[in-house]
Amino acid sequence: MNVQGKVAIVTGGASGLGLATVEALVAAGANVAIFDLNQTQGDVIAARLGNAVRAFAVNVSDAESVHAAIEQVKGIFGAVHACINCAGVGSAERTVGKAGPMPLENFSRVIGINLIGSFNVARLAAAAMQSNTPSDDGERGVIINTASVAAYEGQIGQVAYAASKGGVVGMTLPLARDLAVMGVRVNTIAPGIFNTPLMNASPDSVKLPLIEMTQFPKRLGLPEEYAKLALHILENTFINGETIRIDGAIRMAPR
Repeated sequence: MNVQGKVAIVTGGASGLGLATVEALVAAGANVAIFDLNQTQGDVIAARLGNAVRAFAVNVSDAESVHAAIEQVKGIFGAVHACINCAGVGSAERTVGKAGPMPLENFSRVIGINLIGSFNVARLAAAAMQSNTPSDDGERGVIINTASVAAYEGQIGQVAYAASKGGVVGMTLPLARDLAVMGVRVNTIAPGIFNTPLMNASPDSVKLPLIEMTQFPKRLGLPEEYAKLALHILENTFINGETIRIDGAIRMAPR
């Protein structure tokens, strides 16, 4: 996909990995719709980046919220060609802790946003893509979901987060197979430890051991490095049904 002039949705686009992706897409000539609960921050970003960007207050796990926003995007930009799902939440809670078993609603909340939210946006974005004019390869759209290395090496206290991201990895190939007939590719990025607002809020006692587990380079990942990979996946038509780690060769220990 040549992103010049195309229309992309970026969930969680008001901060972190999503914001870096929005900026990279705009620099490459795309129009971008930011889907984020933080409407105020989204509007600030849209004002900074110009008319190629619009911000929408969206709850990714709510079907009507996403559907209404996609209809608005189509009304403003005319189509949806790409969807990059960066919205998500972290969690740190043992299955059974000092206060007893993890409340089921805490587990459900993480699954609801990270896994169900990703599928919800993907299914509705794909439905919008099916009416696009196909490229010479027959491509009508591209979906990129965001997992985590925790999908493979979830640490103590990450059971909800690891389960949600493992689900994102697990649905990558079936989604790609489901949507192949429409000419829509589906891939997943599994980031390691990145320099995002969430990570910056963590104390050194949390960050430094994670950096130590990273083989090379010995630092946090940069959001723009995630964005470069997302852009490459969009542009490289033969990447499909794949989960790609971007993690400095980290393999996380139990804690």
